[in-house]
Order: sequence, then C-alpha cells, then structure tokens
Amino acid sequence: MTTILITGATDGHGRALAEHLAGDGARLILHGRDQARLDRTAAELASRHHLREPPATVRADFADLPQVRALAEQVAGLTSHLDVLVSNAGIGFSGPREVSADGHELRFAVNYLAGFDLSLRLLPLLAAAGGGARIVHVSSIGQEPVDFDDVMIEHGYTGGRAYHQSKLAQITAGFELADRLPAGQVTVNSLHPGTHMLTKMVQEAGLPEVDTIDSGQNATHRLVADPGLAGVTGRFYDRTQEARAHASAYDPDVRRRLWQLSLDLTGAPEPA
Repeated sequence: MTTILITGATDGHGRALAEHLAGDGARLILHGRDQARLDRTAAELASRHHLREPPATVRADFADLPQVRALAEQVAGLTSHLDVLVSNAGIGFSGPREVSADGHELRFAVNYLAGFDLSLRLLPLLAAAGGGARIVHVSSIGQEPVDFDDVMIEHGYTGGRAYHQSKLAQITAGFELADRLPAGQVTVNSLHPGTHMLTKMVQEAGLPEVDTIDSGQNATHRLVADPGLAGVTGRFYDRTQEARAHASAYDPDVRRRLWQLSLDLTGAPEPA
C-alpha cells in the first residue's frame, strides 16, 4: 500500500487531494495545525471511503521549526517508509509583514523553510520506500527571485512579494534537491496546481475563482500517482503541462546560495 504524507491536509486543495487519494486506497498521513480539525478530517475520510481505520494525523505549526523537526520524528514513528511527500501547507499573500517563532519572515518560513527542513529530514523514509518515492511541491506560477541582501524583506515589503519569493525558493530548492538525489530513488517536482482556486487564502484576499479546487487537486494527483512520471525529476508544471519557472531557478549560483542559506537557517541535515 502506498504511504503518502500530505501537509496542510485539513482544507482546500490539501483536503481535496486527500479525498482523491483515500479513494485510491492509499495509506494517508495527514498534517495540520489544529488537532480537532485533523481528527474531524480523518474521521470523515474514513466514513466516506469505508476505511478500516482513519488516516494517521500529525500536528505541527510550520511557523515554528522545532515543531517541524518534531513532525519528522512523529512520521518516522508511524511508518517504516514513505512513498510520497506532498508539500502543500502554506499561507497566502494577504496581511502585513509578520515573523515566525524563529524570527524569519512568515511566508518565507511557512511556505518554504518548513517544507525544505521537513523534506530533508524525511529523506531516509523516502529512500526506504525502495525506489520510486516522490516529493511534490505545491507551488505557484507567481514567482519572484530571492533578494539575498534582504531575504526577510525588511524593506519594501508586500504580501505578494513575500509569497512569490517563498514559492520560487520552493521551486529552486526542489531543482537543487532533484540534482542531488538519484532519480530512481526519489524524484522531486513542483507545480502550479491552478490560479485562484477557491481556497481559504484566495477567499481572504477577496479574489475571484479562476480554476476549481477539483482541477487543481487533479493536477497534483498526477504528479503523485501517474506511473508515466516514474523517474521524472527536477521539473516544474503549470497545472498538467511542463513549463519553465523563473530564470533564476536555473542559475547555479542562485541555487547554491539558497541551498546553503536554507541549511543555515533550518539546521536541516545535508543529504548524503
């Protein structure tokens, strides 16, 4: 049975993906910030899909890196291997500049650093799947390069700039990680699942729906489960079509600098 961890699984796109994968018969591990919502989501999935037992749940606030580290340990206590990590948890572009519990700009922390840290800490479980494990980054077509002179955007801050920077960082580090791992062992791909899907962050921003949540989760499900994508790594997709990310994501110097910065900020283990 395929074991899949979905971060940000209690509403919107993550919840819709969990529904689809539960219907596939996957063994799910659901992440969220609120245990009551996690319990409710797991119970509803079990009831709707006639599961013998509800999916496992793990709780962590991605604005606090020690909780991310604890999350990786919780997952290791639940399973001997992990076939897929869907890095979906994130916050949107509305609101003023805030900082995480670790003092990092909040969107960079939640949308990027937490997923970077978690991915590296879960690599042993992904490698233990015996080949063909996948990391899927739920990212965005909205992308802006990291300003290495002002990574935490202390000057000229806007929510949109912070969100776009965090999402391009996610894609860029995904490309770098893909290059560092054997494609036959673990693949790493990113996608823009849809524009202005009616998620909580889109509703909070007051934006009109463009793509449906259902179409978005279908695009993500393809990267999770399509056998035709076995061994395909280091790619960015706009919905279901391969696309080019921002040019800086392909710049070796940018990738090297972002990688080292991310290791320094998170304390994540360097992959062997």
